[in-house]
Amino acid sequence: MNHSGATGGPDEAGAFVTIAEAARKLVTLRDHWLNPPGASEADLKKRTLTNLYNERPTWLHNAHAALDAAVFAAYGWPDALTDAEVLERLLALNLARAGTSAAPAQPDPSGASPV
Repeated sequence: MNHSGATGGPDEAGAFVTIAEAARKLVTLRDHWLNPPGASEADLKKRTLTNLYNERPTWLHNAHAALDAAVFAAYGWPDALTDAEVLERLLALNLARAGTSAAPAQPDPSGASPV
């Protein structure tokens, strides 16, 4: 996938469509949960994104997994990456776009983890 912002070929266009469809489905599912038809004002006040993500129902997990899989496929990444591996790869892509390279991470002497 071309990350420079230029348009690519049919495979890249397909990846964009797949990502857009997965994202649209996630937003639609969340919107239906947040604002169900016939819900009282008291019920709606309890239906916040914070409460939804704290509950993390299976349908929400599955929708996020589908979106993650579409994004990973677009990057050509395996679909079983840890959060740390995803962040490492995103940093490398960001640095490549900026034209710099990453120095190896040095542990903080205080023991605090980097954010």
